[in-house]
Amino acid sequence: MTDSDELVDEDGLRGFLTDRLGGGDAFEFERHDEGFSNETVFVSWGDHDLVLRRPPPGETAETAHDVVREYTVMEALQETEVPVPRTVGVCRNRDVMGCEFYTMERLYGDVVRFSEPDRFADPETRREVAEEVVETLASIHGTDVEDVGLGDFGNPQGFTRRQVERWTEQIEWAFDTTTDERNVPALREVGDWLEDNAPDDHAGGLVHGDYKFDNLIFEPDAPRIAGVLDWEMSALGDPLCDLGWLLFFWRDEGDDESKITRTMLPQFTKKEGYPSRDEVVGMYEEASGMTVENARFYRVLAAYKMCALGEMFYARYLMGNSDSSFYAMMEEGVPLLADNALSMTEET
Repeated sequence: MTDSDELVDEDGLRGFLTDRLGGGDAFEFERHDEGFSNETVFVSWGDHDLVLRRPPPGETAETAHDVVREYTVMEALQETEVPVPRTVGVCRNRDVMGCEFYTMERLYGDVVRFSEPDRFADPETRREVAEEVVETLASIHGTDVEDVGLGDFGNPQGFTRRQVERWTEQIEWAFDTTTDERNVPALREVGDWLEDNAPDDHAGGLVHGDYKFDNLIFEPDAPRIAGVLDWEMSALGDPLCDLGWLLFFWRDEGDDESKITRTMLPQFTKKEGYPSRDEVVGMYEEASGMTVENARFYRVLAAYKMCALGEMFYARYLMGNSDSSFYAMMEEGVPLLADNALSMTEET
């Protein structure tokens, strides 16, 4: 297992924090083991509670784990309606700690992964939570990117088709390692379907790239979002890609779940009070002023993206760069998700 000492050069980080925050009598750090992409380290520096974000050690896909990109968008959103943590600083000099990294203030509250906190456990609060999640997503998409300095953060034109191409490339990168263990032919079929059905024209705006419950921190005393996290895949692009990703993790009461999908995907949105996926789409249309067309394509794209991430996780596991049981689960999990995605392409 990766530990804190592998992730942090103590002298390098000490100098970085001293330059930005002044001297700190207390200096402690501890790896946070809940994430599956960039590494998260909790840092105590004097009176400051901080979070350090850096790429994982070992070989990674070429465009994955871009912490500088993550920092750039959060820095730009500091004074907007989009809730993000207060940034502290970014280090692009790899000589300091062997990689690029950034630090931000640590937020406290609830991160909802596979179960909701007790204070959400009534229908009215669940509805408020859903509205907060959807309205915050609409706020991200409604950001005036020129006003916040993100006008050159990407090219929205052709974004969705490039997403298909990008995740296909990531899958092929992983296949170089994983096909020695097992093949996933359904994944290539899904990729072909997406290529044939990708829209050439779509709306443009700031997209988060990984918007779902466990990348949100809810305030400890209210169903309000204190911060949106994990912006490493953010860009200017098609906002409906974010919506499709949220819908992929938003499970409906009638969904047929296998043991693996119950393990991989949260089930709490099936409970009374949470809206259905169709209702979420309607809520988003009202909050954003956009019309959602071809929601099936965006849900299939989301499933394909999850398969790509899972296959990269499995490749890292086989390379010996992680001993995560979740990564190991992708041996069976990705083929199952690929079959489900292929079934979605055949829906009428």
